[in-house]
Amino acid sequence: MLQVLACGAVVFPGLFLAFRRILPCVFKHWSDADVVLVSERLVSSIHAIMATTAGVIVVSACRGNVINDRYWLATYFVIWYGVPYMTYDIFAMYLSHYYRYRVKGHEDYKQHSLRTVNSFIRREFLLVLHHIALLTILLPVTLFFRKDQGDFFIGCLFLTELSTPFVSLGKILIQLSLQDCSLHKANGGMVLFTFFMCRIALFPYMYLMYGHHYGIPLYSVPFHLPLSTNLGSLCIMAPQVYWFVLLCRKGYRLYQRSRRPHSPPAAAVADGSKDD
Repeated sequence: MLQVLACGAVVFPGLFLAFRRILPCVFKHWSDADVVLVSERLVSSIHAIMATTAGVIVVSACRGNVINDRYWLATYFVIWYGVPYMTYDIFAMYLSHYYRYRVKGHEDYKQHSLRTVNSFIRREFLLVLHHIALLTILLPVTLFFRKDQGDFFIGCLFLTELSTPFVSLGKILIQLSLQDCSLHKANGGMVLFTFFMCRIALFPYMYLMYGHHYGIPLYSVPFHLPLSTNLGSLCIMAPQVYWFVLLCRKGYRLYQRSRRPHSPPAAAVADGSKDD
């Protein structure tokens, strides 16, 4: 327990507090909402880099036998960093939501209350549900129900975080009013590519690797797996598809805007707002 506290339970809140102190010294004109948003995204990027690195290590170590090969990092990363981060991130997302609406002058956001918490849950329901599902489903599966099998697939799930640094960079560039620069456009392409590959195409890939292990074709794999496994995969993948569609729509809007040579500045600011 002390080891866990020394890892994610201290690292991520500590980084968040450090960024909240450092950023106002560098960007003196930023509001509390700006500082909290960027601090949250920076910590998310750090966790994503850690998770992706762990995923690459685990997947590489377990490719020989995707069912029975073991690697200690598959379990310990979830305990040391995955669970503490998901718990912290719910609170950090709430703070970002709270300060964003407080800066806008909403009467209900003069202080923290059950009303502000309920508003956050309603507005960010899918994200909150995603985090809670990881805490209540992925953790028990990782620790108790795998029967010491499937480290390869746990490593694959770590790889879903690869898109997070690019999503965070996009938000930070908007924060710095750089949404019209070439870097933001290139980063948008990387967001779509990494999100599709690591959050959507990854699931057919895992089914394909499972089929290779047992010598069965891809289309037969769902019938070879327990119903609970297929339902779990569907529940994880469904919101990813929804978010990917939203990203594609936003990317299309930005592309359309870039083709208008004389679009009014106000419209550009509205389309690239920090709330996106």
